[in-house]
Amino acid sequence: MNRCLKNLYDYLPVQEGLSFLKDDHNRTLDEQIKLTEIPAPPFKEKLRASYMIQAFENYGLEDVEQDVEGNVTGLYRGCSDHPLLVVSAHMDTVFSEGTDTTVRRDKERLYAPGIFDDTRGLAEMLSIIRALQKSQLQTGGSILFVATVGEEGIGNLRGVKALFDHRSDICGFISIDGTNVGRLVYEATGSRRYKIEYTATGGHSYGDFGLPSATHAAGRAIATIADHKLPAQPKTTFTVGEIHGGTAINAIASSAHFLLDMRSTSIAALDTLESEVLDACRRAAEQENFHWEAGDDVKVNITCIGERPAGSQSQSATIVQIAAEAGRLVGIKPIFHGSGSTDSNVPIHLGIPAVTVGRGGEGGSTHTLNEWFAPEKAYAGPQRTFLAMLALIGILGTSDPMLSSRNDASMISQNE
Repeated sequence: MNRCLKNLYDYLPVQEGLSFLKDDHNRTLDEQIKLTEIPAPPFKEKLRASYMIQAFENYGLEDVEQDVEGNVTGLYRGCSDHPLLVVSAHMDTVFSEGTDTTVRRDKERLYAPGIFDDTRGLAEMLSIIRALQKSQLQTGGSILFVATVGEEGIGNLRGVKALFDHRSDICGFISIDGTNVGRLVYEATGSRRYKIEYTATGGHSYGDFGLPSATHAAGRAIATIADHKLPAQPKTTFTVGEIHGGTAINAIASSAHFLLDMRSTSIAALDTLESEVLDACRRAAEQENFHWEAGDDVKVNITCIGERPAGSQSQSATIVQIAAEAGRLVGIKPIFHGSGSTDSNVPIHLGIPAVTVGRGGEGGSTHTLNEWFAPEKAYAGPQRTFLAMLALIGILGTSDPMLSSRNDASMISQNE
């Protein structure tokens, strides 16, 4: 693999493409700023999607369209439709509608909500498309560039789920997303998120003392969850992230709810945790009623508000090793991060080779109003992705595709 990648790296048209990406650094940064200042709150990515449609068309992609979920897709057609590789970045940010996304510069840093996550990924993807057109490379397979929606938070990976719901021809997947350029995510941390809501008659804290309380029921559930024992492996986690309820300090609460997050790379472990924790939430209502001899006054309503699929893939998988070696050739030290929750969750879960690669440059304070980006040598990120994707789909007369039209044999599917 190393020799094949080195030969590809030394191929003159590829070198021209890599040089273009370095020279394109300032234009990429300008486009990153433009994109950042186009708001893309959760479920409201329309304005940014319009920009991406226009850019895909201007930069020469074929079959540019927006699907019913809101993803923007465009095809770089190779000599064959197979293997088909997806290169993606997500359009949505975590920031609510009305957030000021004006970019400001302070010395060597740019500051704005969303300047790095994942606006930088979108800008890198556009730079890569320009490099392909500039180098006029005849690729063996084809590349579907995708700007997805719904990657963040309660977006629940709705964009990438829709992509795979409607296509069966995708052979590999690269997502450009992550805070360290060398970071490679190749396992899918699945999650289940619930709203656990308790209701009761409620009343005055003194005059109606003896009635059950919705907040006490929620507290019983949270205490049981907090004491829950988990296996050492695979890594499996839980947290009660938000708690709401009651109306006054001197009132027996008639309603209370909390938001619960559970995660694991193993579907089996996640299923077990989910079953045990939700059972504890049901028992909490029963315990509160029993304590006050209140029949079934306290009721619990359990609502799933998010689900991300889990899955595993070997670090030695071809797509992971190609991304790592391509990075080394352009001066990036790979960091095998392992698991994460990204758009790659869906293909990994389905047994399709996938990797999420870190964005170029440096960034921090992600998901805060002080999010920042430092662009020094940021071009190394798109160089790595450019080289990796060419290795995966091949170049006519120069290199065969290293991505199989069938699933990578080294995958360990969790979808069984």
